[in-house]
Amino acid sequence: MTRIILNGCCGNMGAAITRVVSKLDDDIKIVAGVDTNDYPTLPYPVFAKFSELNIKGDLIIDFSNPAALSSVLDYSVSEKMPVVIATTGFSDSHFEKIKAASKVIPIFNSANMSLGISLLVELSKMSAKVLGKDFDIEIVEAHHNQKLDAPSGTALLIADAIKNVTEDEKYYEYNRHIKREKRNPKEIGVHSVRAGTIVGEHHIIFGGLDEVITLSHSALSKDIFAQGAINAGLFLLKQKSGLYSMKDIVKQ
Repeated sequence: MTRIILNGCCGNMGAAITRVVSKLDDDIKIVAGVDTNDYPTLPYPVFAKFSELNIKGDLIIDFSNPAALSSVLDYSVSEKMPVVIATTGFSDSHFEKIKAASKVIPIFNSANMSLGISLLVELSKMSAKVLGKDFDIEIVEAHHNQKLDAPSGTALLIADAIKNVTEDEKYYEYNRHIKREKRNPKEIGVHSVRAGTIVGEHHIIFGGLDEVITLSHSALSKDIFAQGAINAGLFLLKQKSGLYSMKDIVKQ
C-alpha cells in the first residue's frame, strides 16, 4: 500500500486529493495530513507541523504555501521520502532549495498537474517556433477569486517554455496599462483575471497580420489536478533522486 502524507490537507486542493483518493482502491491511502488550519472531519489525523508528525508514510504530496517549503524539504530529506511539490508562487531562492534537495531525494515539481496543460505547453512551443517573429504573443489566465498568486504558475510555465524557443530575446509585460506607447514586439503579455469560482483557464494568443491563432485549456474541476498529483507520486516512487516534471510522465 502507498501511504500518502498530504501537506495542505485543509485547503481546496487538499480536499480534492482526499476526495479522489477515497474513490481509489485500498492500495493508496492518505495516512496523515499537515496543515496549520483545523479541519476536524478529515478521515485521517492532521498535524500542525512536520515536527509533530508521528505516522510513517511513503510519499508526500504538497499543495500548500511557499512559506512551508523549507519544512517540507527538511522532513522529506531527513526521512529520505519522495515529495510531489504542486505549490505555486515560488521565488528563485525557493527553486534553488528544491534543486538542492533533489540531489538527495526524488522530487516532482510542476506548476500544473494536468496532462492537458503539459500538451498545451508543447503546442505553445511548437507554435512559437513556427510563427517566429511575425506574431505577437499574449497569455491570459483566469482563476477563482481566492487564488493568492498572480500571474498563475501555469501562465509563467507557458511563458518560460515559449521564451526558451524564440530566437529574439523576449521579456514579460505585466503592466501595460501604466504605459502609453505601442506594443514592443519583444513582449510576451501576461494577464490575470480573478473572478468567482473559475477553476483555471489559460489562453495563448498568437496575433499576426490579418490572422489570430489561440490555444486554450479549461479545467472544469480541481479533481484533474488531484489525480495528476497522485499519478506523479506513483511515478516518483519508482525513481532515483533527481528533479522531475510533467515532461517525464509525458515521455512514458
